[in-house]
Amino acid sequence: MNTNLNSLCNNLGYTFKDPCLLQTALSHRSIGKNNNERLEFLGDSVIGYVIAEELYLRFDDDNEGNLSRYRSLLVKGDTLASMARQFHVGQYLKLGGGELKSGGFRRTSILADAMEAIIGAITLDSDIEQARHCILSWYKARLDNIKSLDLKDPKTRLQEQLQAKKFELPQYKVISVNGKEHAQIFQVDCHVKELKLTISAEGSSRRAAEQKSAELMLEKILIE
Repeated sequence: MNTNLNSLCNNLGYTFKDPCLLQTALSHRSIGKNNNERLEFLGDSVIGYVIAEELYLRFDDDNEGNLSRYRSLLVKGDTLASMARQFHVGQYLKLGGGELKSGGFRRTSILADAMEAIIGAITLDSDIEQARHCILSWYKARLDNIKSLDLKDPKTRLQEQLQAKKFELPQYKVISVNGKEHAQIFQVDCHVKELKLTISAEGSSRRAAEQKSAELMLEKILIE
């Protein structure tokens, strides 16, 4: 845990009046009682409302179905975790010994929960308008480009990309399953035969790990 939170505040674009709120937001439940679960509960509600309102105001010609799909894409765990990685939140997390050993600071679910907790902490430290300002600042590029995003899941998009190239379908293989039964971590390989390329990813379920590996494979293919 990096105890100097100034860099994180700079990344977030917000300086806490009460640094203890940020410390709590970064404290995973594995450390004990004073953890971020309550702040996560609050932040989840705040971000859901702010994003829903912004979509409603921006896209007045879209129906409820489209708005719901946009919101789901923007507030899902993978998106929040991606934002957390952008802000380097993982290096500031406070984790119990078991989570430290298993690399919890990289885990998508833990990073996503921490981002929600940070939003909850900002709301309490200032007010919901300040939280709204931060959220919309963080999401600006995603909101500006939401219409151009493909709402299909990564496995479907990867399959379509490969079929367009007349490649075989990707092969997914579970490499390992670690952790206790209620908190297992799956590692899955995604292999594309024609590219002689294999990419691994982790997830809290086999499906989540497959989707993540497909997403990473897509990024690799599209970059190249």
